[in-house]
Amino acid sequence: FQACVYFASVFQAMSCGIHYLASVFMAVTPNFVCGFPGNVSSILFHNSSASSIQDMWTLWTSTDNYVIVQLENGEIWELNQCSRSKREVSLDLAYEYKGNKSVFPCSDGFLYDDTKWKSTVVTQWDLVCDREWLAKLIQPTFMLGVLIGAVIFGDIADRLGRQRVIWFTSAGQFVFGIAVAFTFDYYSFVIVRFLLAMVSSGYLVVAFVYVTEFVGIKARTWASMHVHAFFAMGIMIVALVGFLVRTWWVYQIFLSIATIPFILCCWMLPETPFWLLSEEKYEDAQKVINTMARWNKVNTPCKVSELYSVQQDDLVSGRTGENDTSSTKKHNILDLFCNWQIARRTITVWLIWFTGSLGYYVFSLSSVSLGGNEYLNLFLIGAVELPCYIIACVAMDKLGRRNTLIPFLILSALICVLIMFIPQDFNILIILANMAGKFSIGVAFGLIYLYTAELYPTIVRSLAVGSGSMMCRVGSVVAPFCVYLRSVWIFMPLLLVGIMALLSGILTTMLPETLGKPLTNTLMEATEMGRNKKSCSGKTPPAHSGAALEKIEMFGQETISTET
Repeated sequence: FQACVYFASVFQAMSCGIHYLASVFMAVTPNFVCGFPGNVSSILFHNSSASSIQDMWTLWTSTDNYVIVQLENGEIWELNQCSRSKREVSLDLAYEYKGNKSVFPCSDGFLYDDTKWKSTVVTQWDLVCDREWLAKLIQPTFMLGVLIGAVIFGDIADRLGRQRVIWFTSAGQFVFGIAVAFTFDYYSFVIVRFLLAMVSSGYLVVAFVYVTEFVGIKARTWASMHVHAFFAMGIMIVALVGFLVRTWWVYQIFLSIATIPFILCCWMLPETPFWLLSEEKYEDAQKVINTMARWNKVNTPCKVSELYSVQQDDLVSGRTGENDTSSTKKHNILDLFCNWQIARRTITVWLIWFTGSLGYYVFSLSSVSLGGNEYLNLFLIGAVELPCYIIACVAMDKLGRRNTLIPFLILSALICVLIMFIPQDFNILIILANMAGKFSIGVAFGLIYLYTAELYPTIVRSLAVGSGSMMCRVGSVVAPFCVYLRSVWIFMPLLLVGIMALLSGILTTMLPETLGKPLTNTLMEATEMGRNKKSCSGKTPPAHSGAALEKIEMFGQETISTET
């Protein structure tokens, strides 16, 4: 039963990977020049002449190039990317000209190279020259929607249940995904994409919690890590569909219908017993447990009434041992900075979250600009994630969380430096190095989820992972702007990622190892884990004991608030 629920849920995670990276081909800017005011009789580019502008694109090598056209009325025009010049003296058609010229804006539109892409959103709405900044906002605004969607739908899932949010966000991905293809202008396109980002992010966050609440504790680490693997498969689908479909709105439709099978069956997914129990819907929880037992051929399913009675007894005994004021104390973000030891840990963890997200999207978004076949590049950047999560699961159980995180962060920094020294005509070597960089940052990025949960006590664990996840979203918003810095210096994005990864790796050496250690319940215990005896101010609620605690730890130690 759990296997069916798991694979059905993570199948839709591919749709999240699809929409997150769809813009790499949908919003590409091809070669272009200003349009000309009339009918053309001849065209000249350097020493080559042709009757059609499309014949010139194979010779185009730089944005500084320009095309000479002669109109039927005898006028000769120089067509640049963002301006055009009319020669005052039109004696003969020559590429070099030293006479007077009159400069005009591109009032007749632009001519685009359609040899690779028949249509993109850039060519659809002329997002070039003084409107280029609009094209560069497409991915950042999407990532802003990802940030907001994670917060909104995470909170809604805690209030209304995981099942309803999964239904809504799944249907929303399909509806908004199709709607994007039929937007009538740039602003409606950005707004619908923003809504698509919100539901995609909402699904990914809630699905992560949904599967961890269903999967048994022995398989939970592997299951939660490989939600990211299905996201990576979505990136591979983007590369495949981009190769086959070169018109942006058709491309968007094909990407959106890739997960129709899940839309048709998602209504069959049940609510998680843990949420039902938290809402005191014991009869509904018992029905789900009975269904699980029937599927798994278990003759004696768990009785909710027995579990509830044990938990109530332990809660009562816990309250009698402490003052009621201690159990009602509410915790906030400031508790993550209650002393130097915890504050340093929080800053380091936030930096790792930010760096992991920044590096992940910089390597992914930059893959289409590495040279060679951009479709193959993106496919390989997605494919390299599949083994990286297997390596991460094995390494963090054998070597430890910190001892896995440190070398892979430093390795990603070294790879960023190495890429800077590879000659630009060594395309294969550059692509392999970028794959290695994505692999190493992917291991760190996947590992930090579990490591953060283990570094903090129960009373602030949700806050810790939630705040770290927020830093992750900030990194994803910054990543597109970081990629745009290639126009300043081609290695600037790699330099920034390398510096952040190196700094994160060094600071990680000061974090405690959590492998094989029990989860902490109080801030004092968490501080002592870091070999600092200074405790945090204020009392902490007593840890529950007995059979109920064992069951809660077994089923819920990684099942944190979906606000993360």
